[in-house]
Amino acid sequence: MNDRKSTSIHIMALDGIVNVNSLFTLAVFLGLSINPNDPSYTLLDPASACAVGTSVAEDLVAFHVYSFSSFLFSSLVASGLKQAIRMTAKDGDASVVDVQSVGKVNREVLRAGILASALGLASGCVFLTLALVDLVQIKLGKLGCWSCSCSSSDQMMVLQKENQKINLLTFSFAWNHLVFSSEPPPKLLKIALFVKKWPTRYRAGGLERHALTLHLALAKRGHELHIFTTSSSNSSFPRYPNSNLHFHLSKATAAGYLNQAVAWSLFQAQNSSGKPFDVIHTESVGLLHTRSRNIAKLAVSWHGIAYESIHSDIIQELLRAPEEPRAYALTERAMKVVEEVKFFPDYAHHVATSDHAGDILKRIYMIPEERVHVILNGIDEEVFKPDVSRGNDFKMKFGIPESKSLVIGMASRLVKDKGHPVMFEALKQILSENSTFKEHVIILVAGDGPWGARYKDLGANLLVLGPLEQEQLARFYNAIDIFVNPTLRAQGLDHTLLEAVLSGTPVMATKLASIMGSVIVGKEVGYTFSPTVASLRKSLYEVWGDGRGILEQRGKMARERGLNLFTATKMAAAYERLFLCISCEGKQSTDYCSYRP
Repeated sequence: MNDRKSTSIHIMALDGIVNVNSLFTLAVFLGLSINPNDPSYTLLDPASACAVGTSVAEDLVAFHVYSFSSFLFSSLVASGLKQAIRMTAKDGDASVVDVQSVGKVNREVLRAGILASALGLASGCVFLTLALVDLVQIKLGKLGCWSCSCSSSDQMMVLQKENQKINLLTFSFAWNHLVFSSEPPPKLLKIALFVKKWPTRYRAGGLERHALTLHLALAKRGHELHIFTTSSSNSSFPRYPNSNLHFHLSKATAAGYLNQAVAWSLFQAQNSSGKPFDVIHTESVGLLHTRSRNIAKLAVSWHGIAYESIHSDIIQELLRAPEEPRAYALTERAMKVVEEVKFFPDYAHHVATSDHAGDILKRIYMIPEERVHVILNGIDEEVFKPDVSRGNDFKMKFGIPESKSLVIGMASRLVKDKGHPVMFEALKQILSENSTFKEHVIILVAGDGPWGARYKDLGANLLVLGPLEQEQLARFYNAIDIFVNPTLRAQGLDHTLLEAVLSGTPVMATKLASIMGSVIVGKEVGYTFSPTVASLRKSLYEVWGDGRGILEQRGKMARERGLNLFTATKMAAAYERLFLCISCEGKQSTDYCSYRP
């Protein structure tokens, strides 16, 4: 009797598996009827950075096929077991199975078969779930874009459709997502800028390049700019045709900083002669916090803060060789963060040049939301743009053979904290182990520094170009298939990445928060890697395997996104609106602090 009851239970279990498989198989066929490439199916703009690529659509179909195969396997095994049991029953009726007939069924085989059928069912469910995940991504966007930092452009589309009024001072996303008028400004401002150093030629850091690009654009818009900076003893100070661009120079301190007492005296003299300044802007601590207190119409732009640098210190410590002395940067950096948290509130308004930095200023530095604004770095779109002919001229000038199937480019100071020790070792290993890579790939290195000579030791595959001026750099980006930035500095938003993006070149960079939060927001626009030799090698091989066709597609998508976010025009328009808002803050007559799409 117990044997009959056990057999009935087995048959009921098998029936249940077959019935569930039938239902799930129906779901699989319904899923396969969907065309994932139909643009009307998704709720996103196809050009959005959060829109999925063709790989997700391919995975959707593949997972449906795997799911169907699993359900089919499960059903065949279950049906086979049921038939085997019936064949042992009297008169073909499995419900009247006696002890002897049941004994003809090997119980171990029966249990193994039921387990295999159940595993097939579970496997099919897993694949069907993965297919549903891809279906949701096609409909609503990539999973990584369901955070504020990545889906801001899509949320902005919602705001535009609903025509909602936005309070700019509490706007959570980068102002670059907004569209400001290209008409002449409604009010011309008198702006004071404090910057430690004004850039000369091509030897300029990110802060100086930001100051140059932004304030020349504001001067072209008609605003009156007064720049308080240091004079250069090594070269003549650059001259510009703008009559509304004024420089007030002072001798740098022994440490190379702006002499605060002298610069402040020059500022006060200019502020009291004629019209006072409408707004004051300082690039980082060009104007120290001790003098910025109680100045309401002041904005500071941060290109790197101590809290971000902690990530860099951790990386440096992990990469430290055993024989090298331990650095105590982490302890010192933690105290610097504390000091910054104390004095940052002395600045009225804060501009973060990356989404990540803006988040830190609000959460870690505890600066009120209405005083923190994100305006991403911008690059001159008239200089950095796709130009195949200029790229070919660059290749011809430096003797880059057409036989090379992949041209990799790097441009930075060739020093340790820019990641060149890691890049050097990764390339050394690949070139020694892979003769095909060595034959078909060439790496162009722009910049100067101690690692330039070491790169030359790797042979003819590494071509060290030295520092390039802006025009040459624009040609350089058009000559390469991908731009690699192995930086270990987790600060700010690197201009070289943005220059490559606007040039239509895909980028590959270290997994740092500022880069992944603002620039490489998905595989469709570039590649990321951890700051280790193994991870970098893997990414280089992935790029090589993808080839020029895929790289060109990703370069086009990166440029489309770059034109929406990273142009000098976008940056200058956002800063202009912020300065107008600050200059009239508290006044009711004209509300520049409000925005309606």
